Amino acid sequence: MHDIRTIRDNPAAFDAGLKRRGLPAQAAEILEIDAQRRADIHAAEQALADRNAASKQIGAAKASGDEAEFERLRALVADKKTEIATLEAEAKQVSKQLSTLLLTLPNLPADDVPDGANEDDNVEIRRIGTPRKFAFTPKEHFEVAGAAKGLDFATAGKLSGARFVVLRGAINRLHRALGQFMLNTHVDQNGFDEIWTPVLVRDEAMYGSGQLPKFAEDSYRTENGWWLIPTAEVTLVNSEAGNIIDETSLPIRLTAHSQCFRSEAGSAGRDTSGMLRQHQFEKVEMVAFTKPEDSAAELERMTKCAEGILDALEIPYRTVVLCTGDLGFGMRKTYDIEAWLPGQNTYREISSCSVAGDFQARRMNTRFRRDGGKPEFVHTLNGSGLAVGRTLIAVIENNQQQDGSINIPAVLQPYMGDKTVITADGTLS
Repeated sequence: MHDIRTIRDNPAAFDAGLKRRGLPAQAAEILEIDAQRRADIHAAEQALADRNAASKQIGAAKASGDEAEFERLRALVADKKTEIATLEAEAKQVSKQLSTLLLTLPNLPADDVPDGANEDDNVEIRRIGTPRKFAFTPKEHFEVAGAAKGLDFATAGKLSGARFVVLRGAINRLHRALGQFMLNTHVDQNGFDEIWTPVLVRDEAMYGSGQLPKFAEDSYRTENGWWLIPTAEVTLVNSEAGNIIDETSLPIRLTAHSQCFRSEAGSAGRDTSGMLRQHQFEKVEMVAFTKPEDSAAELERMTKCAEGILDALEIPYRTVVLCTGDLGFGMRKTYDIEAWLPGQNTYREISSCSVAGDFQARRMNTRFRRDGGKPEFVHTLNGSGLAVGRTLIAVIENNQQQDGSINIPAVLQPYMGDKTVITADGTLS
């Protein structure tokens, strides 16, 4: 959420930030509503002062026997009471209008984010690893014999419909191993604290992380009002909602392995084959809370943590910085990490690491206090470390063999009973 004081102080800079996102100027409308709100509040305060002054004078008029003045003052107090109620109601309504408008406006991009219209204008900053040269035409994950028996789309379709999968046997174990490997790496090597959170949350949590009100259609809501989380970012960042954190506790780094649920609104016809785009999937999430001056460095650190998982799995990838036209609603800057998928002969997103600045913290009222100072808003960051299903796809496709078997990466073998291969018939060997 935006700071109204910042918009008052520099409306031109605010509009310039929106323009970089391809949005029209909003500062004039915001400031007009803000001026009306402040005028209503001032008028209500003045009416209250007038009522209090008149109330004090009533006793004196009564004591002096001035009946006319007594009645005038009593009528004035009654009128002011009605006026105050009206003005306070108007101020409340205008405040709600202002809040609603501010809640629907995206975060402003950081100065070093490249300008652009869409994903075609994202800028590659590094490419790690060399895609393997196959002696055969590599297949997509769902076509590889050793994986096909473990990817049961037919049963999933019977149970739930399109964009679901049932995992079986060795592939299911490989999927589980990936999640555990990611989580252990972030806890043991990267300094994150592991927590487990609910996947059902209240409206407040979705507002706090920025999913509401703008993106309600992208998530699932139960009949009794809970939301299924689209990412554990929602619960991790809201775990500090309303808190004032001691400066010495920062940075706070949290990680969680969770189920995630997305309606994939607007994605009809995209990635319909295989398990690349699912309604239900697993992800290991990273979240950090920092002091404002530390968030830029923390973004670089978090991105390296995500990249380290792919390094360990020996999967080629590239990292791009998103342009203004592809930047997420609540983020100031984002790095996308894209893994090489030989079956598609392209790089596909497997992680996003982002800094929100104080945008989420204002929505959640999450602050910290320096020694003896006033509370300040923290900066929040989040990143996938990684999307487990997409990493499974990358492991299958990059390690497929001509006979349909799949070599298991060395770092995962301890999680797989020290087996080294998923055979073409889908068993461990």
